[in-house]
Amino acid sequence: MQRRFTDYLLISLKGLAMGAADAVPGVSGGTIAFISGIYEELISTISNVNLSLFKTLFKKGLKDFWTQLNGNFLLALLSGIIVSYVSFMRLANYLIENEPILIWSFFFGLIIASIYFVGKQIKKWNVTVIIGLLFGAFSAYYITSLPSLATNESPFFLFFAGALAICAMILPGISGSFILVILGAYKTLSDALHDFDLKKIIVFATGAIIGLLSFSHLLKWLFKHYHNLTLAILTGFIFGSLNKVWPWKETLTWHVNSKGIKTPLLERSISPFSFEGDNHIVFAILLIIVGFLTIFILEKVGSKKH
Repeated sequence: MQRRFTDYLLISLKGLAMGAADAVPGVSGGTIAFISGIYEELISTISNVNLSLFKTLFKKGLKDFWTQLNGNFLLALLSGIIVSYVSFMRLANYLIENEPILIWSFFFGLIIASIYFVGKQIKKWNVTVIIGLLFGAFSAYYITSLPSLATNESPFFLFFAGALAICAMILPGISGSFILVILGAYKTLSDALHDFDLKKIIVFATGAIIGLLSFSHLLKWLFKHYHNLTLAILTGFIFGSLNKVWPWKETLTWHVNSKGIKTPLLERSISPFSFEGDNHIVFAILLIIVGFLTIFILEKVGSKKH
């Protein structure tokens, strides 16, 4: 595929959007990749990282290796994801702590639009596809209702968390950052990025790379052999994840760390009119609309052939 510089610049911008989404516990970068039209190329590119690729490097040289890797695409996308994820994670933490209703409203709008755009790619509906959709929805809803675990900083645990979270990050609908929250590793990673703790970052990244290479092969196989069913399950995942990003929450239980700082442990979605305090209903509705329209713009850009 011949691409110009502007095409790679656009891919980097999509990477920025993916990284920003993955930094928020509740939104999946995989959803952004899907809507923006690069999802299957991304899965195919990652799954092509194997022994034959390195044989090409030693036998034919760096140029053929880079071409077989689809290196320009990966470099453009990953540079956007990494820059955005590291920088936006701090902003996301601030907004979730200080303006939770407003940030969740924006992402609620994103996800509603995502359900439509991913679901419309299902070409044929039958009983199996409907069962897949329901399975995905109930699975994601169940995951979003799980309480968070206490923070864990052991290297083995961070490696495992990286492998599991990266699988969620490339699945539309299931947020990798939310998986980190459930596992109790989100704050550990956030602090490591903030303090540039290289040991923890490397352990997490190693787990993520191994998890990504393994899981991408399974996803590629599923898209090849069960395309409609896979799309239905992913649509269900996105639908079920709405519970997590519903803007108005009631905290049922709290976690208090050694410094006495309280963080929500278990929450449930409630009506905005049952919310104690300012429900920001007008701004929330406006931000839901903005989030919804953002996906329309991304989809329009993604539908253009490069």
